[in-house]
Amino acid sequence: MKTKTSPYFLIIGLGTSGLSMAKFLSSRGKNVVATDIDASRSHVAKQLNALGIKTQIGFHNQETFNRAKVMVPSPGIPLTNKFIKTAADNGVGITGELDIFSRYNDLPIIAITGTNGKTTTTTLIGDMLKACGMNPFVGGNIGTPLVDHLMDKKNTDIIVAEISSFQLDLAKRFKPDVGVLLNISEDHLDRYDSYSAYKDSKWRIFKHQDASDKAIINQSVNEFDKKSQKLKSMIFAFSSQKSIQTQWGANIGSDTIDIITKNVSHKIKAAQVKGLQGRHNRENIAAAVLACLGAGAKMSGILKGLKTFKNLAHRIEFIKTINGISFYNDSKATNTDAVIRALECFDNNIILILGGREKDTDFSLLIKAVKQKVKTIVAIGESKTHIKNTFETVCIVKKAQTMNHAVQKAFDSAAKNDIILLSPACASFDMYENYASRGDDFVNCVTRLGN
Repeated sequence: MKTKTSPYFLIIGLGTSGLSMAKFLSSRGKNVVATDIDASRSHVAKQLNALGIKTQIGFHNQETFNRAKVMVPSPGIPLTNKFIKTAADNGVGITGELDIFSRYNDLPIIAITGTNGKTTTTTLIGDMLKACGMNPFVGGNIGTPLVDHLMDKKNTDIIVAEISSFQLDLAKRFKPDVGVLLNISEDHLDRYDSYSAYKDSKWRIFKHQDASDKAIINQSVNEFDKKSQKLKSMIFAFSSQKSIQTQWGANIGSDTIDIITKNVSHKIKAAQVKGLQGRHNRENIAAAVLACLGAGAKMSGILKGLKTFKNLAHRIEFIKTINGISFYNDSKATNTDAVIRALECFDNNIILILGGREKDTDFSLLIKAVKQKVKTIVAIGESKTHIKNTFETVCIVKKAQTMNHAVQKAFDSAAKNDIILLSPACASFDMYENYASRGDDFVNCVTRLGN
């Protein structure tokens, strides 16, 4: 296909993010070309063609990349992609959705990143702000692209954005009024050269903040002291492991969360919050409360939103109890740290369904927690042999070919008062479209088992 000779923005990848970006830039009068190597995106191409946007589907053409004015890769496209790298080496510009959004956005932003808990915390902040009488747009990596707000602003008065490290990798001007760093643990090592590079990517959320902005940071994050000293923004620390070092923030205990700021001091009892169990969720709550306070929300409305919040599906979600055996769906746990946090929510006697597509996963990080909590592992997916080799001297390990097979094996291994927990520590793409499809299959298998 011959593209237009005039300069164009090249959208790379036509998932939800890329599709919205192509439509947005076209709506602003930009010349747009879109490409996706996945031939199944042809139905999406028709939508764009109707808007006058040229597309290349099922293949990539290096010349199309080389002649672009600016490349806009979707977050899921590695910057090491040979077509992107060649074009960049030839002087083609590259930018990401965060900087494009920042160029057109005029509302305050609360941005949330971290390895685990982003979606729960982002959703919780949105609910809290609504309870305070505000009208937030909740989007970003959570599923609704940020540029969707720019195409339909409605009565929005604040942006609440879940932000991934992939998005931050291309952020050269993105500056949230309130930035939140929940935690950092090993993940996406198939995408980054090192764990250190992944950590640096997460800290980029604060890079362009100034003294008028707020940084909400888990004090337990590795290198907190070193990294936080370099920030220009006002720091609110929170921690469940030691007393906070900053003037304002939150100390998190096993039963309470103590919120301490210049204008408010409040004690939240964890027992009052339904559906958000475990230390990690107490950290998520503390971060969400501090973020809302940092954005000017009132404590009364924040607490109202907290008390009515319902935890999201696929996040340590209780399904049902059969013959005294309780089933929990934690399909969103796609790394080892998330699994450790899930195991902390229960006593011992857990049958753990583990496995899927690895991301250079170090399963040995789970050995200590498995020894303490797990009696049997049922291994699924591409990683099941790796799991078997890692844990066969730690506990009983059984392999399963399908989710239904795994649920049945887990049930056969369980006794009254045991917990069967799907918490895979892996991506889902070897067997499913996404983690939600995996979780839904687990729920369906449990339901059939009960019937």
